[in-house]
Amino acid sequence: MEYRTNKRTGDRISVIGLGTSYIAETEEKEAIRALEFACENGINYADLATAGAKTFAYYGKAFSSVRKNMYYQVHFGANYESGEYGWTTDAETIRRSVDAQLTALKTDYIDYGFIHCLDEEKDWQAYQEGGALAYLLEQKKQGVVRHIGMSSHTPGLAQKVLDTGLVDQLMFSVNPGYDYSHGDYANGSTEERMALYRRCEADGVGISVMKPFSGGQLLDEKTSPFGRALTRNQCIQYALDKPGVLTVLPGIRNVEDVKELLGFFAASPKERDYSVLGTFTPKEAVGNCVYCNHCQPCPAGLNVGLINKYYDLAAAGDSMATGHYGNLEKKASDCVACGHCDRRCPFHVKQAARMKEIAVYFGM
Repeated sequence: MEYRTNKRTGDRISVIGLGTSYIAETEEKEAIRALEFACENGINYADLATAGAKTFAYYGKAFSSVRKNMYYQVHFGANYESGEYGWTTDAETIRRSVDAQLTALKTDYIDYGFIHCLDEEKDWQAYQEGGALAYLLEQKKQGVVRHIGMSSHTPGLAQKVLDTGLVDQLMFSVNPGYDYSHGDYANGSTEERMALYRRCEADGVGISVMKPFSGGQLLDEKTSPFGRALTRNQCIQYALDKPGVLTVLPGIRNVEDVKELLGFFAASPKERDYSVLGTFTPKEAVGNCVYCNHCQPCPAGLNVGLINKYYDLAAAGDSMATGHYGNLEKKASDCVACGHCDRRCPFHVKQAARMKEIAVYFGM
């Protein structure tokens, strides 16, 4: 397992976590076996915006004895009073639902209490004016909630909530379909979405990724918006390459699903390579470095993707990016303009020219 650290909380989080879209449909014994197998193999982060209330009891039975080893994100606004998922901004309903979840989970604390699924301005207003936010913040003050998170599909609204300074973890839908304007949740332009990722990295806010496979659509050429299927490994690598991303949360049902996800760590660079996207992404994506490193190896020894990433983050206001850039063995000024990366880039970025721009920006 590989881990990344949330800069604001210090939590060391597994890069593959657990989504709960499907596990409520699984028979209890099989579900618990899958959860225990995931934990045994180093997965330590789980989202609990699930399809059904059964999930909480499964987690309680699987993890109560190792609770300190797991991080839970629990959603203040996901309502399970009917036994199935519902959405609400009503503070009293949220209180009842969270109390029931804590009981079923066999825990008395929540690692990340999430402002749940706000996609429109009116939702955020209702969350504040109806007392839901006040309740969440009170739970944090009392120590029941350790950190605040937020889930959204809308980059503009996510930016607005980030402006409050409350949020330590953002759950956002990151996949090539949505990022390139395909799908029901493809809110915001390619650049708006990338700006959100960069801001999270700059502010130290971690991103936990929902819908990495676009509900499975990207895995089947018949449903893929690109007319070509991607693999799970390509989608996971795509998400992990985005600034700010700490963990990817695919849904699981059984041990076989967990094993398939863990196969990512044994996959070769070629099996993870998603540069094929450059052949069918829209024009607005052309010319933007996505840090895929398909241009590697650089004849002059530059890590072109990382140089681009630190430049973009520094321009977005990340105070630490300049220092990280300065620690690189090879800087943009070491570029010999051989054209290797220009020829290799699937997104048609003029990297040689960009290296000159970056060298001027950093002065090295």
